[in-house]
Amino acid sequence: MVTIKTVLSGSIAEALELRVGSRIVRINGDIVRDGIDFRFLEAEPWLEVEVADPAGERVILEIEKDPAELLGIEPAPDPVRECANKCVFCFIDGNPEGVRQSLYLRDDDFRLSFAYGSYVTLTNLGAQGIARLIEQRLSPLYVSVHATEPWVRERILGVGRGGDVLERLGELVRGGIAVHAQIVLCPGWNDGPHLRRSIDDLWRLGEGIQTLSVVPVGLTRHNAHRPVRPLSPEEARDAIAAVERARGQALGARGYGWAYAADELFYLAGETLPGADYHDDDSLAENGVGALSDLLADFGAALADGAFHGNRVAVLTGTRVGAELRHAVAELAGGGGPRILPVPNRLFGSEVSAAGLMAGRDALAALAACGPFDLILVPATALNGDGVFIDDIPGSAIEGAARGARVVFAESFSEALAA
Repeated sequence: MVTIKTVLSGSIAEALELRVGSRIVRINGDIVRDGIDFRFLEAEPWLEVEVADPAGERVILEIEKDPAELLGIEPAPDPVRECANKCVFCFIDGNPEGVRQSLYLRDDDFRLSFAYGSYVTLTNLGAQGIARLIEQRLSPLYVSVHATEPWVRERILGVGRGGDVLERLGELVRGGIAVHAQIVLCPGWNDGPHLRRSIDDLWRLGEGIQTLSVVPVGLTRHNAHRPVRPLSPEEARDAIAAVERARGQALGARGYGWAYAADELFYLAGETLPGADYHDDDSLAENGVGALSDLLADFGAALADGAFHGNRVAVLTGTRVGAELRHAVAELAGGGGPRILPVPNRLFGSEVSAAGLMAGRDALAALAACGPFDLILVPATALNGDGVFIDDIPGSAIEGAARGARVVFAESFSEALAA
């Protein structure tokens, strides 16, 4: 059942005097398991709704409405399905103490995959769960495949289940569910011939597997004890070659790339990042596919347009991107562009260079050693929805340390300069 968090003004729910804290138990005889069930069931034109008030008293409401009209109820958030796998590279184990609590949540919830694009393994869904995904058309889904050979996948997941991923994906695709697949590449575990087989197996499932991202394993100083290691340059180049083979096939057969190597793979291989056309519609940027290419292109355009001219501008960013931005300044602006301040990641370790994992304390330390500035640009990805860095330092702390400079948090340089 779901609990009513909010009753919207002027809604059917308000007219029926439904109360915050009441629970929706059944609709048309079907148990309401969660918020997705509620949204799916409330779309009917005639409803018999069983409601339990905060005291536990139950009442049946009969409602006739337009199918497009909602009841005006916002359900409380559902409990998150947590992950029961023991992946050899577990990202959660790479988190230090003292970061925002949401980062410790081991989620493996298909509802978050459908709603927010988070990746799930499907290992906690039985036949009824798969049938529900198809019945309710929860598409697209984002699935961490890692390997299609049963023994390889189960070894990576660290549990004796999940090896039937091809069968499960086949059911979803035949049921009309679009899937974005992911392989986190661990050298010695699922690379080389295992990677090539996984790519071929996923391709053969047809166009329902809409994309495949190949992402190198990411380690911090907090999970370096895990039985995996980073890819060598040669291993990264081999992975890119496997992806390129699939891309050539996909471009000819489907008209788009289909398979994508994450930006980090190109860095590890010592190769130049591909151009914008490599990433097609940029829908996988949050998975590390194309985000850096877009950022560098945006920065280059701002430099070429003279957008930074006449201002003392500081750009806080991760160390790897910082090196690229400094190179662009030296080449395109003759050294006269903005001041690039790469922020070493002391919280996670030097292996981590992503701006989205920038700690507030590290940003403040980098800023304290420089200045003064007229404008300070900070990546918005470093903050959560509450405007807080990963170590619970508020973004306002940067403004407090800016010594009169204007601070702008933005997704891109063009957005920041326009603001």
